[in-house]
Amino acid sequence: MDAKKLGGLTLQEKRAIIDREENVALSVRQQCELLGLGRSTLYYDPVPISESDIQLMNVIDELFTKKPHLGVRQMMWRLRDRGFRIGRKKVRTLMRRMGLFPILPRRNTSKRNPEHPVYPYLLRDVTIERVNQVWSMDITYIRLGKGFAYLTAIMDWQSRYVIAWRLSNTLTADFCVECLKEALEYGRPEIFNTDQGCQFTSAEFIKELENADIAISMDGKGRAIDNIFVERLWRTVKYEDIYIKHYATIPDVNYGLKEFFDDYNMNRRHSSLGYKTPWSVFSGVDLNGWMMAVRNKI
Repeated sequence: MDAKKLGGLTLQEKRAIIDREENVALSVRQQCELLGLGRSTLYYDPVPISESDIQLMNVIDELFTKKPHLGVRQMMWRLRDRGFRIGRKKVRTLMRRMGLFPILPRRNTSKRNPEHPVYPYLLRDVTIERVNQVWSMDITYIRLGKGFAYLTAIMDWQSRYVIAWRLSNTLTADFCVECLKEALEYGRPEIFNTDQGCQFTSAEFIKELENADIAISMDGKGRAIDNIFVERLWRTVKYEDIYIKHYATIPDVNYGLKEFFDDYNMNRRHSSLGYKTPWSVFSGVDLNGWMMAVRNKI
C-alpha cells in the first residue's frame, strides 16, 4: 500500500492492519511509524464510564475551572462537602482521566508518555510582539448531558485568535494532529508551544511540526504561567457557553462551539489588544477603521 493510501486510512483502519505477531519482518514500533500511528493510540481501548462517574467528572471540571490549583486531596474534600462519598484514589483516577493536574507544584493538562521525547521551553524572557511568532495548543474536558468530550484549540499569542479547534471523545493524539493540520493551512508560527502531554509528544504530532520547520517548545515542570492565554480561553468557553447551554451530545456542542468561536474571533474585544478583536489583529484588517472610512466618503 502506498503512502497516499496509508494517509487516507482512519484511525480504526490503521489499528486493524497492525500485525502484532513476534515473527513478522517489522516490529510493532516500526509498523506504527510507517502508518503515522502512536503506540499509545494502538493499545488504547476505551472503557465505558458510569453515569455516577460522569456526574463526578462534571463537578470536578467546574471546581477545577474556578481553582486550577486544587490537587487530589483538596478536590476530595470539596466533593465531600457537596455530598459525594469519595476517596483520594477515586479522585486521582478521575482527574487523570480528564487530563487535569494542578498548576502547583507542576502544571500539565495531559499525561506525559515517558517513551516520547520532550523538547525544551523556548519562551523564557521572550517578548511577544507579532502575529505568528508563537502559537500554543491545549486540551480541556467538556461536560455533556450524555457523556463528555475533549476540546483542543490552537491560539496565536499576539492576537488571541483561535486558529483551529477540534472535539473528541478520547484523549488519543489523532484529533490533535487533525487540528494542527487545519491550523497550518492558515499560516506558520515561528514557535509552537504545548505542555508535555502524550498527544503533543507523539510521533505523528511532532512530525507535522518538523515538516513545517517550526521550533517546538514545551512547558517545563512548575511553570504555572505557561500557555496562560489558552487557560483563560477555557474559562471563557466554559462560563460563557458550556455551563450555560448544557449541550447534550458531541454534535450539539460542536455546532454551539462553532458559533462561540466565530463570535470570539470576530467580535470579542480585548483591552490588551487596544480593544480590537482577535481577527482584526491576526489578519491586520481593522474593520472599524474601514467602516469609518466608508461612512466618511458617503
